[in-house]
Amino acid sequence: MQSLKTLDFKQDEGVAIITLNRPDSANGIDLTMAKELDAASKYCEEEPSIRAILLTSAGKMFSAGGDLKSFAAEGNNMAALVETLIVHLHAAIERLASMPKPVVIAVNGTAAGAGFSLACIGDSVIASDKAKFTMAYSADGLTPDGGASFFLPRLIGMRKTQELMLENTLLSAEDAKNLGIASQVEDTDSLFDIALAKAKAYANAPTKAFGAIKHLLNQSFSSSLNEQLTEEGKQMVASMKTKDGKEGIEAFLNKRKPVFTGE
Repeated sequence: MQSLKTLDFKQDEGVAIITLNRPDSANGIDLTMAKELDAASKYCEEEPSIRAILLTSAGKMFSAGGDLKSFAAEGNNMAALVETLIVHLHAAIERLASMPKPVVIAVNGTAAGAGFSLACIGDSVIASDKAKFTMAYSADGLTPDGGASFFLPRLIGMRKTQELMLENTLLSAEDAKNLGIASQVEDTDSLFDIALAKAKAYANAPTKAFGAIKHLLNQSFSSSLNEQLTEEGKQMVASMKTKDGKEGIEAFLNKRKPVFTGE
């Protein structure tokens, strides 16, 4: 992985740990961070030794969203800058949401704007008990990006999404869990260790099956029942041809714990 200015990137036992690392700027997403998220997500997708991803942040905030200060500094070129930033940010988000590897998000503090959008894309979202969530866009006269208008209606329904986007409601971690945005809430001091343990557990699981599950769920809202049943059948047959599928069945029949390799 290339040298990074706004992210910290490391690998630990099959897990890629991506840390937003601009704590003095509330982990705001500037053009450099968007480009680096794009590059890091591409590397994670293509690197076979990476079997799961953990995304979190340094400091007390998860992310305040777009770095408005850096946008304003561009003056009349602000819209062009943001247009370029969005290309990279959205490429990263689409890749993380659709890649056949599980993604864990550890929300260590406030997630606002595009930070909230990032917090929605995980297969497991673990929030600190001190985390807060707010859309914040319309308070600045802006509209949502980062996939928020795609993910939130699917996670919590249209009416609640309208409230969050139009009224910029501030959610606590427990609110986010009760709505279905967060999977679980943990003590701040334990958050990273718990999230990393989950990511490692995913990395040692049948990741090809996990990838197929992500694929099925991602298309479920746009498919007819017949199309979904057909795709489920296709993926089930494919999973039985993998080494992990064969290992899982053999381990079940022999009453032992399976050893999955992601093959």
